[in-house]
Order: sequence, then structure tokens, then C-alpha cells
Amino acid sequence: MSPRILLALFALATLLAAAPPPPVPDQDAAKIVAIVNGDIISREDVDNRRRLFALSTGLPLSPEVLDRLTPQITKQLIDERLRLQEVQRRRILVSDKDIAAAIAEVEQRNGMAPGTLRDRLASDGVAYRTLVDQIRVQLGWTRVLRQQLGAQSQVTAADIAEQLQVLKGEVGQEEFRVGEIFVPVENPLATEEARRFADAVIQQLRAGAPFAVVAAQFSQSQTALTGGDLGWVQAPELDPAVLRVLNEMPPGAVSNPIAVPGGLDVVTLRAKREIGNDMATVVSLRQAFLPFTSRLDPANPTDQQKQVLQQAQQLSASVQTCDALEAANKAAGSIRPGNPGAVRLDTISAAMRGVLEKLPDNKPSQPLVSDDGILVIMICSREQKNFGIPSKEELTSKILNDRIELASRQLMRDLERRAQLDQRS
Repeated sequence: MSPRILLALFALATLLAAAPPPPVPDQDAAKIVAIVNGDIISREDVDNRRRLFALSTGLPLSPEVLDRLTPQITKQLIDERLRLQEVQRRRILVSDKDIAAAIAEVEQRNGMAPGTLRDRLASDGVAYRTLVDQIRVQLGWTRVLRQQLGAQSQVTAADIAEQLQVLKGEVGQEEFRVGEIFVPVENPLATEEARRFADAVIQQLRAGAPFAVVAAQFSQSQTALTGGDLGWVQAPELDPAVLRVLNEMPPGAVSNPIAVPGGLDVVTLRAKREIGNDMATVVSLRQAFLPFTSRLDPANPTDQQKQVLQQAQQLSASVQTCDALEAANKAAGSIRPGNPGAVRLDTISAAMRGVLEKLPDNKPSQPLVSDDGILVIMICSREQKNFGIPSKEELTSKILNDRIELASRQLMRDLERRAQLDQRS
């Protein structure tokens, strides 16, 4: 489970505009909200995290909304402190260098100048360390779980063969691509509190907040690292209550809170398909992106933009191989990856799909102009592929993720049982 996906989701969240309310007075910021095995969680910690949640989901930053979020945010911070303590007990290091490198990669992938993410958080009244601390815990906890699994963290050829055999026996049956946000409920007395929190999340999701952003920020399942994505799952792998809801949901819908063992699930159905029957066209391509130094005004292009257009036209007329186009992208600064990997045509925008469907193999496209630069694309190969049977890599990831999720819940129950917790009103 790559941390890059998680960080990209947070980068998207920070682009949501909101005006922060007045800062918390110093005397309140230091107020103790909880003590977890001797470690203090302050009012300032809670305030920063609930602000980040509100910003990422589009909730108004009013005192009423922030107060409503407080109980669940506090619970999340307590769980994170338990996880961090276990990371430290095992002497597992997640360095500042690791986090800084990952954030720098996110900024580059999103076309953001270095430091943009930090500045955006500051402008929205959220301490940068709030994001850094959360990422540090999640990455460290993943390493704890891999250590906890020991030999089980290695998926063998026999494991994959067994899983593949099961899938082949289910060819023709329906499976689901599912996203989840898991809200834990250890104490039945806290069920209504958790349900109110889930209802607030659902309200924002249905108003357009990105599901993956919210899941990465506040789901208490290990799938938070991948934006809540469960991947393709079959009916026997799903909780019966979740399966009943998915069978009635159209793709793109968001469920009401669903009671499951250990808490509440909020799910979205991304797609359905038959196992073994999911044909699609996949293309391998290369691209060169020539950036503008300012946003394009089509009615009044700058001299630099005119020069870039001439360069793109020359490139489109002269380049003959995929390697040559990738080299041209490198010469232009590699603002976008020259080799974006295999692309499934039915998953991209209709406009781009129309361009690629008509483009002959090994022939460069005409310059494709956007407001930040010009793109030239070449298809290196295309093939029809059946995605209904997952690849070896996909099966490996699924088996490992299932093991990690089970280990996470078991270890958290053990840590909570042994914890000395003083939670204050």
C-alpha cells in the first residue's frame, strides 16, 4: 500500500478553499483533552484535526460544526496515539526525510511548486504538523503490521494459485468495486455518537466531497491508505449487511451507515462486473508535455506560448518513435511522466478517449493544447485484455491487504485493552 496515494489525496484536500475562524486562544489550546499511557492530547491537537477534516469535506468551519466533530476526532487521535506508541516501542523509524520526500513527490505530480502544500495548510488555519503527524502514524503502523505478520507478509505462489482457483470457480458471478469509510464503535454506548459523525460525512459526500479524500483522512481501516478502495471483491468476502446494500445501489451512490462487526461502514459502489468477463482496450503510450510559463488566454497568447506551439508542431511532424517522444519530454523538464504506463481506454475522459481511439499506432498526435501547456502523444501498442481475472500482482496485493487489515484490528483491540486512558470532557 503506497503512501504516495495517501499523500496525493491530502494534496487534493488542501486545495479546497475555506475561511478559517478565529484561532483558538492560547489558554484553551493547551487544555488537556485526553492522556493516553502518559501522552497528552491537547485541545489544539483536536482543533487542528477537525479543521483539516472540515476543509477536506467542504463542511463550514463554524463553531457548531467543529464542536459536532469533536467526539469522533478525539477518538481518532486516541487510536493514533496508541498506534504511534506501538511504533515507538518497536523502534520503527519513519523519518522526517521519508515524509518530506513523499510530499515533494506529491507536489511534483500535482504540478505544485515546492512548499505549496505547507503554505496552503497555513492559509486555511491548519498546522502543517497535523498532516505530517497523521502520515507518520499511518506509515509507521503499516510497518508495525508487516512486522506483526512475519512470514505471512510474504504471499507465496501457492497462496496465489489457491485464490486464482477459487476465482475460476466463480466465473460468471457478480463482483463489486467498493470504497469504504470505517467508523469503529468499541463501546455500544458510543454508537449514536459514531452514527452522527457518519451522517455528517455522508451529507458532505452526497454534496460532492471526494470519497477517496474523506476515506484517506478519517476511515479507521487500513484501506484509508488507498483512499478507502477495497478493489474488486466477491459476495462471500463482504459482510451480509453490506452485500444487501450493494445489491440495491447504482454505481456512484453512497450508502447510509451500515452496522458491521466492530463499527459502522459507509460504502460507495464504483462498479459491478461478472468475474472472468471484463474486456477492455489497453494502450501503452508515451507523451511529451511542453509547459507554458503562464495561463493561456486563447484570445491573447504570449510570445512564449506561441513558441511552445511551434515546438509542439515540429515535434508532432518529426518524431518517429516512442523512445524519441519520451526523450523530448525529458528535455522539456519531465513536468508530466513521459511513460504514464498502461492506460485502459474506458477509464479516461471521453475527449481523450476519442483522440486515442483514432490515433494510429506509432504516429504522434497533433498538439493537444490546454491552459497550462501542450501535449503530444504516441501509442506504442494496444491490446484487448480481460480484466475479469486479476493479475498475479493484483492477487498478491489483495491477499496481503486482507491479512494486514485483520492484523490491524486484532492488534488495536489488544492495545486498547491494555491502555491507561484518561479522557476528559
